[in-house]
Amino acid sequence: MTRKRHVVIVDDEPNIGRSLRLILEGEGYRVSVCESVAAWRAQRNQPPADVHLLDVRLPDGNGIDVLRALKQEDDRAVAVMISGHGTIADAVEATRAGAFDFLEKPLARDRVLLVVKNAGEWSALQRENQRYREMVGDTPRMIGSAPLFQQAVQQASRVARSDVAVLLSGESGTGKELLAAHIHRESPVASGPFVKVNCAAIPNDLIESELFGHEKGAFTGAAGLRRGRFELADGGTIFLDEVGDLHEASQAKLLRVLQDGEIQRLGGEQPVRVTTRVISATNRRLDEMVAEGRFREDLYYRLSVFPIRVPALRERAQDVGELAQYFLSDFCARNNFRPHAIDADAVALLERHAWPGNVRELRNVVERMAILGAGDRLTADSVPLEVRVPQPQRAAAGLQEVRDSAERDRIRRALEDTDWNVAGAARLLGTERTALHKRIRTLGLRRQ
Repeated sequence: MTRKRHVVIVDDEPNIGRSLRLILEGEGYRVSVCESVAAWRAQRNQPPADVHLLDVRLPDGNGIDVLRALKQEDDRAVAVMISGHGTIADAVEATRAGAFDFLEKPLARDRVLLVVKNAGEWSALQRENQRYREMVGDTPRMIGSAPLFQQAVQQASRVARSDVAVLLSGESGTGKELLAAHIHRESPVASGPFVKVNCAAIPNDLIESELFGHEKGAFTGAAGLRRGRFELADGGTIFLDEVGDLHEASQAKLLRVLQDGEIQRLGGEQPVRVTTRVISATNRRLDEMVAEGRFREDLYYRLSVFPIRVPALRERAQDVGELAQYFLSDFCARNNFRPHAIDADAVALLERHAWPGNVRELRNVVERMAILGAGDRLTADSVPLEVRVPQPQRAAAGLQEVRDSAERDRIRRALEDTDWNVAGAARLLGTERTALHKRIRTLGLRRQ
């Protein structure tokens, strides 16, 4: 069923509002009428309109100021100005403020329908172009045939068909954002927005405004209403990267969104309903942070309904050559270089490296090789010295790495002793079956 386009009319003349409603509803539009700026502000918690029809002169304000507020909030907003005593100055000011068109009273039915039709199509085109830009700019390329990586991709593809919350865990640079984009593209809300938030990059005193938005005057510098990332992601997916960096107050508000499907802007009194798929990612052990009291347990279980572990590059060394060639081709295309190839001996050196920075580090190294290399082939001599020369063995693995490795071995032995009966293995290990199921998924264990 095709969604009806929504038209919001802001006009203080009741007859004009009734006439426009009859005309537009007769053509299949959904119409809301506000007789003042105050009435328009009161209904702004509703989903954004496709087209606004704004009277220039209103009893408690100016339609052009309303237009500016709309554009400040969302520069894709489409508005048509209406005036009973329009002047050239009004038309020029409205055009500069971003008006799509200008209607003069008395309103002719055919003229109204034509302008609203064109404005609605322009609005739809802008939003569709935005989605295409998001898809083209962030097209996920799930490169790699290593079993651990393929397992993560398969899990992501399966969970994409549902609406449950997904928690991606793994070291920095492993491609968690890429996997999140893959889940969005494979999901029923793929045509909606994919909004990314780096929770670690936003100061604590701004994170709530970024996530949930704010009303005018909510704090010093809040000059107008601003929609937060959750509202911008309505009907699509929000990706919360480095979710473990959220402070306690933001954790509580995020939990409310996940529980109730509502957000509340800073300084606002009315909740705003949002329907958003939530994917989060972290390079931390959230279960340990919960045990230490640094992350809310109830939020952890809400976010990790379906946990997926993204393997480090050193765990999928067989994919290094394919990834290196992809990064090389992409770099040459973006910088108008002639196509380059990479020799097998250079790939062999790359495969032996530990890659502490994971896929991100490999990309940087390949691009440096392309810039400094002579000719159209990258040889072993092109590989940077710090990658070519084996690094001294670390004195000891990180505590978390040791713990994961020991836990993986112990769980595997228990599963093998019970012929991969999870309930039996849980009894051997003295833990709950549901908890063991989660650890098996998180550690990437699978029956051979």
